[in-house]
Amino acid sequence: MHYPVLNKNGEIITSAVTNLDLHDIARAAKTYGIRQFFIVTPLKEQKELVKKLVSHWTDGTGARYNPKRQEALELISLKDSLTEIIDHLKNIGEDCPRTVVTCAKQKNGSTSFSKLRNKLKDGKPYILVFGTAWGLSEDFIAEADYLLEPVMGDSIYNHLSVRCAAAIIMDRLVGN
Repeated sequence: MHYPVLNKNGEIITSAVTNLDLHDIARAAKTYGIRQFFIVTPLKEQKELVKKLVSHWTDGTGARYNPKRQEALELISLKDSLTEIIDHLKNIGEDCPRTVVTCAKQKNGSTSFSKLRNKLKDGKPYILVFGTAWGLSEDFIAEADYLLEPVMGDSIYNHLSVRCAAAIIMDRLVGN
């Protein structure tokens, strides 16, 4: 999710899409059996960048050079908003998905990894939302069905890249 996210001053912004996030999250998603990986940005220039990068690896020379990368990047879909993702899923016959947001800060009412892992077995669709920059806006978090507990290390420093957090969380939720 590249909007609505926060900058380091707590202001709502639209963050830039990065090439590394596209590749690394798509590869992790493919590894863990995630069905789709949505990139959300309302910015026209960022959408064009994503389309160009993805098409290189799914239709261009990159597809012939690295078919494994092609397989992973084919999971990527570009949307303007979470609402557009939900509408897309409903249009392809899915039930209304539950939204699960992530946050690096400990907050009251968060759901543990083990509890969400068990919920995922119910066969219903879930959208796991990762914020970029300094995280999702408070209003966005408040609208979600679930807030996942943060990934915590052994120090007070807790500012993982979105691709690292995504890989850790996928492993905790659906890994063997």
